[in-house]
Amino acid sequence: QVQLVESGGGLVQAGGSLRLSCVASLSRFNRNAMGWYRQAPGKQRELVAAISSGGTTKYADSVKGRFTISRDNAKNTVYLQMNSLKLEDTAVYSCNAGGYYTGSTYIAGGNWGQGTQVTVSS
Repeated sequence: QVQLVESGGGLVQAGGSLRLSCVASLSRFNRNAMGWYRQAPGKQRELVAAISSGGTTKYADSVKGRFTISRDNAKNTVYLQMNSLKLEDTAVYSCNAGGYYTGSTYIAGGNWGQGTQVTVSS
């Protein structure tokens, strides 16, 4: 059974930064595409960023230029560096593993973490 454990969420002022981490118990982590999603209260879950097994990245338009997804295959970890945070970035952020990465989108796999809360205050 795949386990994904997120960390790094918290309360931050607008304009600040946070770095989320997701450690995956995948035997072949380096062969898996990974994604970060978020869900704000009353809204649908949305893809924030994804990274292919080869390191190609994709971002939602709302976070381009502010967020960076990366991976460390030696640590089975994917990161989401979030800079210049805005009030509208407030959400529960969840890690996803094993999805299908294409040139235009990332389709989530069936493995999800428990999520970590990010709250941006004014």
